[in-house]
Amino acid sequence: MQTVYLTEDGKKQLEEKLEYLRTVKRPEVTKRIGVAREFGDLSENAEYDSAKEEQGKLEAEIAEIEAKLKTCVIIDKASIDTSKVSVGCTVKAYDEDFDEEVEYTIIGSTESDPAKGLISNESPVGSALLGKKKGDSVVVKTPVGELTLKILEIRA
Repeated sequence: MQTVYLTEDGKKQLEEKLEYLRTVKRPEVTKRIGVAREFGDLSENAEYDSAKEEQGKLEAEIAEIEAKLKTCVIIDKASIDTSKVSVGCTVKAYDEDFDEEVEYTIIGSTESDPAKGLISNESPVGSALLGKKKGDSVVVKTPVGELTLKILEIRA
């Protein structure tokens, strides 16, 4: 599994979600399976099949969250090196194609929200900016075409 970058808040949210899935959702699904079993023949029992499918998805989600929490790296704003772009940095750049300044905070994919300027380190823009320095220009290949960004500022 790839390294998962999380803020302290992001880690807390994942832990809360995991607790909810384990203590609320899992018992609900188990109860649905029990009720569906009472309907009789399991080979033609749509309620049972549906509940078992939901259980499989739930257990997969629990396992995924557990794995993320085990391998996560917490983004520590205090120790971010702003001499180059790294996860946790906020980057102000000039978008040459649209003649405007843009700002992105590079975080892990679990917490990304492009509409708020929070982009994943795995996204086309995020991965292109990683390791670059103030003054560097990068050409980013995106699904809608190429984008040229000149880095104006890097901050924690």
